[in-house]
Amino acid sequence: MNNPPPNSEALSEDACDSADAGQRLVSVFDDARGEILGTLFYLVGNMEEARDVLQETFLKCWRNRQQIQTVDNLKAWIFRIALNTGRDARKTAWNRRRESFAENFAEEAIMVSTADGPDAGLMKDEELQTLQIAVSQLRPEEQSVFLLRQNGDLTYEQIAQATSLPIGTVKTRMRTAIRTLRQSVGGQS
Repeated sequence: MNNPPPNSEALSEDACDSADAGQRLVSVFDDARGEILGTLFYLVGNMEEARDVLQETFLKCWRNRQQIQTVDNLKAWIFRIALNTGRDARKTAWNRRRESFAENFAEEAIMVSTADGPDAGLMKDEELQTLQIAVSQLRPEEQSVFLLRQNGDLTYEQIAQATSLPIGTVKTRMRTAIRTLRQSVGGQS
């Protein structure tokens, strides 16, 4: 009388696959958490907002974990979702972030530079603020490639996959971003 549903084996396999995908997602996300947070920090302009976007990124990844089995590079997939989520957050609250940008950035830079003397910390604060301003002024397509490479520690191939761009375009955008940043912070091009 208590017959299992006709597709019970398929259902249990799906549940197992979903659990494996969830475990894989959590593992890769945890390993890349610092890189993702750093990328989001540069993208949105302050650490508090970056943490919020990081949480939203994880939730979006979790809700779409059934796609993981079709993804070739899970880290690149996560970064793509993080970039899109970060861009959305930046668009919706751009003016609010602009006002608190310098204050929050200086706060994070001070925490990073506590091991150095006060003069070194102040110098790092100014350098970091100059760099963040320069990064925020890059064109969005250059900014994405730069942040994925520098903060995400992705290879050019992984960036091409995450952004659905040819690798040559990725390399060109990276060169352009670096040239622009050098000019912005006063270096030689």
